[in-house]
Amino acid sequence: MSFEIRGRIVTPHRLIDDGVLTVSDTAITGVLSTTEWCIENPGTAVPKHSGTVLPGLVDVHCHGGGGYSFTTTDSAEATAAARHHHVRGTTTLLGSLVTAPAATLLDQVAVLQPLVTDGLLAGIHLEGPFLSHARCGAQDPRYLIEPDVGFTEQLLDVGGTAIRVMTLAPELPGYRDVADLLLQHGVSIALGHSDASYEVFLEALADAALVTHLANGMPPLHHRSGGPVAASLVAAAAESVVVELIADGSHIDTGFCAMVFAAAAGQVALITDAMSAAGMPDGAYVLGPQEVTVSSGVARLANGSIAGGTSHLLDVVARSVHESRVDLVDAVHAASATPAAAVGLGDVCGSLQPGRFADAVIVDDDLRLLRVLRRGTWIE
Repeated sequence: MSFEIRGRIVTPHRLIDDGVLTVSDTAITGVLSTTEWCIENPGTAVPKHSGTVLPGLVDVHCHGGGGYSFTTTDSAEATAAARHHHVRGTTTLLGSLVTAPAATLLDQVAVLQPLVTDGLLAGIHLEGPFLSHARCGAQDPRYLIEPDVGFTEQLLDVGGTAIRVMTLAPELPGYRDVADLLLQHGVSIALGHSDASYEVFLEALADAALVTHLANGMPPLHHRSGGPVAASLVAAAAESVVVELIADGSHIDTGFCAMVFAAAAGQVALITDAMSAAGMPDGAYVLGPQEVTVSSGVARLANGSIAGGTSHLLDVVARSVHESRVDLVDAVHAASATPAAAVGLGDVCGSLQPGRFADAVIVDDDLRLLRVLRRGTWIE
């Protein structure tokens, strides 16, 4: 089946004010200005203008949503979490797990792996357990351990190629051996939940594809102690790493978001870090083994630590544009093409180009959701 979508189209590097996107089955087959499309299709009725057309959004750090979680051994729950975000414009996402007992993590990876095979998820992100106690954030410190090759091999045996990203603290003993093992298996390394110095973090960034939620789970940026934040911005400005930002108004403020885009716009990945409370009312929830309370849309542990996000990725894009004054193309790129490329998915999704999956999000002038197309099918 082939059809067209007409609107203001956000391509990887520019806006087409009036364009036509052609879809055939599950793929994009054409992106033209309306004038160009009319020349190629003489005598054919011009499609009705639909709104602003964005690529399907790509979230590479997401723990759940809609009351459901990926940190589960229930396949139906993980499926519902993925579909919750699909309907809201995130057509590609990784299922992120948090630090937990070894047996629990292995069971959770085993549950998510078939969902990756079926295409519901694009991969698994392991946020832990090889993280810093000093910067554990919402990671349960009871189960944090030093990087361990044997346990990493078990995770890889269970998850196989479904495991796409693992977050590590580079200052921990054993980091080098685990990092080498992950790279040998094609797993992208993310650095985060780290108390490393500027020098240690910068050196480790040579192997990394991502920095896990920049500024969260690491020492604050200070002019006499740059730490991981400064190292990440230096590497991102040199286009050697992509930095994640949870630009939801709780994890970072609007000025910090604006600064990071100004320093390295093309190397930013907007993420949600969403947990099960995304899209849900205030109340009691869980994140992995820990209880979480959501009040005024902010999720926190009993000790006050922020415990994941409650936004959808389109909301994060809109906030970046409206409040941090990030250019629309840059913000959309940061929520689609950049994260897709960082985790090895750039050849199939993340941008409105021929040959990519037919994933698109239709929004109004205020970036409010109108319709979602995923793999060539409209999601109702």
